[in-house]
Amino acid sequence: MFCSLSLSLPCCCITTRMRPAARHLRHRNVVLSCALVEEGVGLGGMGGGSHFTRTPATLVLRDVAVAPDESLEALTPFVPPSIVDPDAILFEAKVSSPDIPKADVLLHADCNEQEVMCEISRYSPRGSQEGSEPAYFMVSLNVEGVDFSTSMILRTLTLERDQSTLIQNKLSLPLSQSGTLPTEVIFLVFTPVKSVSAPLRGDVLLNCGFKQQETPLAQEVGIEWRLQHRGKGRKVLEMKTRLDDLEGSTVVNAERRGSSIDAALVVSEGDASATLTKLKVMDEGTYICTVSIGLFHAQQVIQLHIIQPPSVSLSEEKLVLKSSPQTLSCHCSKYYPLDAQMEWLSLSPTDSEPTLFKDQGSLSSHRQHGDGSYSLSSHLTVPSDISPGTKITCKVSHPALDAPLSNSVLVESPEPDSYWWVLGFLVITVLFFYQVMK
Repeated sequence: MFCSLSLSLPCCCITTRMRPAARHLRHRNVVLSCALVEEGVGLGGMGGGSHFTRTPATLVLRDVAVAPDESLEALTPFVPPSIVDPDAILFEAKVSSPDIPKADVLLHADCNEQEVMCEISRYSPRGSQEGSEPAYFMVSLNVEGVDFSTSMILRTLTLERDQSTLIQNKLSLPLSQSGTLPTEVIFLVFTPVKSVSAPLRGDVLLNCGFKQQETPLAQEVGIEWRLQHRGKGRKVLEMKTRLDDLEGSTVVNAERRGSSIDAALVVSEGDASATLTKLKVMDEGTYICTVSIGLFHAQQVIQLHIIQPPSVSLSEEKLVLKSSPQTLSCHCSKYYPLDAQMEWLSLSPTDSEPTLFKDQGSLSSHRQHGDGSYSLSSHLTVPSDISPGTKITCKVSHPALDAPLSNSVLVESPEPDSYWWVLGFLVITVLFFYQVMK
């Protein structure tokens, strides 16, 4: 299967093994279908609020690093359009420095039927004037079903203009002779994990990193972590330091107790990850990692889910048949989030598979504890005519469990002659008191 490359579709490739003699790092181009997102004014500018327009655009990432064990036979090199179209929006960006972590995912997304979400918008550095050159753009890249998320800033390259230079109609920027908007990646912020789950009262690492040009945009870097949950936001952690002078220049403000960031890793590796300890339910939500360098800043979003598996117990260790129905209770305790499901099953001595009880009993209301976890109980009425040897099982399903939890009790026959033994004991007791009173 070989791919044919067009300006509107990402290139699709096949992964095969190379011969050992050919193993060396190479770079290839990736073509992505994107949308240029612009903010407009609704209702003809008469106060109807803002809206966003989306214009088809193409992004060509040049010099994307390819792993040495990848076959490039199925990749067609990028060929600019033969006729320059001033209406076409075709960004061309070199990404070898700084490189995009895990960018090889983009090579295979089309073949793996994974959607690449690519949005491009204008970006204004602090203090810049609109319409000035160079121009800046923010690119947001995500791949469906893969932990790949990157926000990068592009800066247009200076072009020599003459009478033959064409201007892109929508962006009012000069086009190269091949009809592209030449740019360079100057700064990017990324995360290798878009969503993470952690246990209640446990610890978690929220991954976030950044890269900039070999020629630094600035030496001072600022990192801020914020939490958005149920419409409310709060600052978790803030840090400022210099990349050329770690000692004495680092200022950390941790507003959430138990949150921290490693300043040494920030300077040496561009690692802006935050650690949270002793997690509570209130720590769940959307975390925004913002990295600022000089006049530029970019963000990444990570979802944190708090999970706590339940414990399951029964009110009885054994169930001895009686002449009247009995109540058996199943307790599902200390779990999070709320959505737990409870089922009652029975397995008689003559059955090979358990079956659901026709009457699933009654559920108590959810009880919330001080730590935010929940408990729930189910009460089953066990009929008196149930067969001895039947196993009654309470099964609990919960998102924090890889498989449902079960707890069972066996229905036992009453002890032989127990009725007559009790009757005899009562008769002897009555006779004893009669003699005493007499």
